[in-house]
Amino acid sequence: MQTGIIFDIKKFAIHDGPGIRTTVFFKGCPLSCRWCHNPEGIGKSTQRIYRRERCIGCKECIKVCPNSAVVEKEKRLHWIATDCNLCKTCAQVCTAEAVEFIGRTMSVDEIMAEIAKDTVFYNQSHGGVTISGGEPLMQTSFLLKLLDACGELDLHRAVDTCGHTDTQTLLRVASRTELFLFDLKHMDPAKHYRYTGVSNEMILTNLIDLCQRGARIIVRVPLIPGFNCDEENIERTGEFIASLTGVPQVNLLPFHRTAVTKYKSLELENKAIDIKLPSKNYLETVARRLEHYDLQVKIGG
Repeated sequence: MQTGIIFDIKKFAIHDGPGIRTTVFFKGCPLSCRWCHNPEGIGKSTQRIYRRERCIGCKECIKVCPNSAVVEKEKRLHWIATDCNLCKTCAQVCTAEAVEFIGRTMSVDEIMAEIAKDTVFYNQSHGGVTISGGEPLMQTSFLLKLLDACGELDLHRAVDTCGHTDTQTLLRVASRTELFLFDLKHMDPAKHYRYTGVSNEMILTNLIDLCQRGARIIVRVPLIPGFNCDEENIERTGEFIASLTGVPQVNLLPFHRTAVTKYKSLELENKAIDIKLPSKNYLETVARRLEHYDLQVKIGG
């Protein structure tokens, strides 16, 4: 039985496609965006998360760890990376749920059992299932099987992607998908590489190809001050999207700080800590600029 690595299943999602949806988050992403709001989805392997604010100081995790990997320093718990084998014993005894392991192995049947609980809401709202991440195309064979299973139930399927994959793989997914939520982060390949770890050339090529083949797409543009909010990039973005076959809808996604606690809990460096939040006036200005290219623009997902 084939399995995949999932880090969350979100019920009653309303920002990941039309209607009420169930969003399944795949673990692993080829990009390392400085502003990523799902840092737990970047790595492919299981990660431990420690929420200090929930800890009640019972120290049961220290007592039960078979490798003595949990220690207390300066009234804070620490895990010795070389000794921790991610056995999850510490999480099992943590009644306060301060310790959690992100990334669980699930089969298609297990995920479909969760999805099936919400089909009544899909029918009433014209919703469905969205596969997100991370980047779902990093687990291509599992993604295809899950999309096929959703198709057998005639569920609306959406895939949220950064587009950084080989074109043939993307087209196999497209044949099983009613909607793509396609991220477009920057038009300049050098800046894209500097802030995400990869060039945008493959991404732009794939977006062009999908549009030419008639795929339904919503282009999602994250607005990150200091990265892609300059006038030149906004104009180039508008020109590029307007040139695409079918001229897809555009959603502007303003930078936010909801991931701050995630970075702390995962003990990861937050490279977006100094990024300012875009103002409402700025968001409206960008929307008007893009609308000059006869684009349908929405602020938010």
